[in-house]
Amino acid sequence: MYDLGDQFALDLSKSRANPYSVLVGEKFRISILTERLIRLEYSENGVFEDRPTELVLCRNFPQVEFNVVDNGTSIVVTTKYFTLTYVKNAPFKGTNVNKAVNLKVQLNNTDRVWYYGHPEVRNYMAPVLQVTDSKEEDNRYNMKGLYSIDGFASIDDSGSKVFNARGNCLQREMPEIDLYLFMYFQDFTLALKDYFMLTGYPALIPRYALGNWWSRNDSYTEEGLEELIKNFDTNEIPMSIIMLDKDWHIRLREGNNHLKTGFTFNGELIQNPAKVVELMHSKGIRIGLNINPVEGFYPIDAYYEEAKKYLQPLPNGVIPFNVYDAKTIDVYLKIFIHPLDNFGVDFFWVDWYDQTKIEELMLLKHYHFYDMMRDYKRRPMVYGYNATIAAHRYPVLYAGKSTVSWETLKAIPFFNGKATNLGVSWWSHDIGGFFYGTEDNELYTRYVQLGTFSPILKLSADVGRFYKREPWRWDMRTYAIAKDYLQLRHRLIPYLYSEAYKYYKYGIPLIQPIYYRYPELYDDGLYRSEYYFGSQFFVCPITKKKELVMNRVIQKFFLPDGIWYDFVTGKKFPGGQKYVSFFRDQDYPVFAKAGAIIPMSNNPNLNDTTPPKDLEIQIFPGQSNNYRMYEDDGTTDLYLKGYYLLSLIEYNYLPNNYTVIVRPVEGKSGIIPDERNYKFRFRNTKKSEDVTAFVRDVKIECEMYVEGPDFIVEVKDVPTTQQLTINCKGKDIEIDAVRIVMEEIESIISDIPIPTKTKEQIYELFTSPDPINKKRIAMRKMGQGRNGLETKYVQLFIKLLEYIGQL
Repeated sequence: MYDLGDQFALDLSKSRANPYSVLVGEKFRISILTERLIRLEYSENGVFEDRPTELVLCRNFPQVEFNVVDNGTSIVVTTKYFTLTYVKNAPFKGTNVNKAVNLKVQLNNTDRVWYYGHPEVRNYMAPVLQVTDSKEEDNRYNMKGLYSIDGFASIDDSGSKVFNARGNCLQREMPEIDLYLFMYFQDFTLALKDYFMLTGYPALIPRYALGNWWSRNDSYTEEGLEELIKNFDTNEIPMSIIMLDKDWHIRLREGNNHLKTGFTFNGELIQNPAKVVELMHSKGIRIGLNINPVEGFYPIDAYYEEAKKYLQPLPNGVIPFNVYDAKTIDVYLKIFIHPLDNFGVDFFWVDWYDQTKIEELMLLKHYHFYDMMRDYKRRPMVYGYNATIAAHRYPVLYAGKSTVSWETLKAIPFFNGKATNLGVSWWSHDIGGFFYGTEDNELYTRYVQLGTFSPILKLSADVGRFYKREPWRWDMRTYAIAKDYLQLRHRLIPYLYSEAYKYYKYGIPLIQPIYYRYPELYDDGLYRSEYYFGSQFFVCPITKKKELVMNRVIQKFFLPDGIWYDFVTGKKFPGGQKYVSFFRDQDYPVFAKAGAIIPMSNNPNLNDTTPPKDLEIQIFPGQSNNYRMYEDDGTTDLYLKGYYLLSLIEYNYLPNNYTVIVRPVEGKSGIIPDERNYKFRFRNTKKSEDVTAFVRDVKIECEMYVEGPDFIVEVKDVPTTQQLTINCKGKDIEIDAVRIVMEEIESIISDIPIPTKTKEQIYELFTSPDPINKKRIAMRKMGQGRNGLETKYVQLFIKLLEYIGQL
């Protein structure tokens, strides 16, 4: 067998189930992996598979308690979660109409029963291919996920290939049935825990992947790239990644189309690739290259002749690509990819998708990802379409070329939420839309705002001078808003990276849709796209146009139980209820929970995504909390060897007495700056005259001031290996920020160009105790007569009255 190298090796001991958890017969094998996860195998010839498959890497779960009753012809297996009944050695699918004669699994203390062939129609599905601008959900783009209101879901692994110990992919002697059944009731967290244990935990993506990406389907020259970087720098808009599309390499033309294959820089565009990469890295920018080997290797490539020494070309001179041939993969990686690695390329965009050959894409991404493990200095990351098989192992996924439209924007947050149904967080969309449609400043603004609070933010567009993804190409207002949010995205990296660590370490997804905790909202189009963004944020995305008369979006949203604060304004919202609010272009409905702790970068170096020396910690009042901030070098695999640092941020809350403690609790020193400048921003807090700061037991100086509704405490040059304690005391220092809908109405009335006296009358009408019907009649009367209000304003205020009446 051809040996690909140590980086591809797999531990076969992990793929064998604990023998004490396995029931085996002449034609069946049942493995009780956890109290809520079982493997069901049936084979007429009694051959079963213990090697890892494309989907499953680990079956060696800790032994669990279960009870077995065997009466000779059938067995009954019982755990805390389920009861399985099976007629031994009989086909799983019964021959009569009941279907469950031979095998059935009942969820204990419920009426829910699963059987082989169950349609599982109440499964919430997961996106398989791409986001679509269809106004209705298109099931062609969905596959079965783990989340179901039935409380169970099955995954059929019968058709997958296997890996040997050296990482070669092989056909297996196919069992008739090899599937996994998850039974978790409503505790989807447990389902994901079992799923990640079975298939492999998500990868920890490089820290730079959480910044702003740039990708345009254009033929960039060296000068063009330098100009692009200069423009982002001049406009103070951070950027962490530039991804070059197909034209970076030499391309052959066949008929009217250019081939996608090619691995040699186009010298007419980029004469000195090493210089270009060096420039990007010096600016804190990483580079990704679009590649697609499926069409094979052509004489245009610099290393074609070298490849011919190992692989036989076809009569037309093309060396065919076969992802299942280990020697081809070895030549592909060593001869065509590694020279690009030597230029300093950070990762590759595997730009190939064929729904009929989904396993080939999965395997290609697998080999790319594992090949990157040969170099500890470069953390593996692969970008490309979803291969559906254990997609969380090979981040980041691309949701496809999308239309510039409000329909696409509306589809994205629901798409991201559904991706979590199969444990995937790192989906990437073309922020702004990729092609077609109509460029619109309001749409662009809402895209950027959603991207700021999405897993990946990638500004992207097709070739064409009129696709405006550069913020400075818009009007000044749009530019200013986009700039603020793109800067905010980079400032949020300490928070985002800590949440990425939780996803990698514990399987806690970055995105969790509202319907996980409120299943009744799944079928409600108004609220089902809302989502938790990590542990501290909740997002109610804006996906529709504003009302032009009031120049605001009327947004209905639901907030979960608890107390929530608008992240921008600080307004306080009691949760567990629905709201109507009005958002200007610069506003976005993102909420921080009471006691939320948000670590943010104040790094003066625009593109730098490394652990910052200047750290701002935003803290919301209301309750005590703690947050674990994770940091490492962000680019290598040294974190696997213990080179990381976990810092605990504790917030002890009393209404007039706050204490914040920051201290390292796990890891090693030297990972982050030896000293750090801290800026604590206490949201909705008045100035406190009694503030003390200590490093260990030594009192230190601090600077205090008020900035809007926030109280700021700054301390400088604090050793990061020691405990920092900040205490604030005072009387009535918390600002009462209860949100009142009339504040919004007053702001709208103030902005509308009508006589001031009329504004006073309208405000009195809205605040009167009269019933809504009487107010509506009075509002219509204000539009009557020669000097009456214009119809558009009357209709606007009647609409506002309707919204208030629904509260």
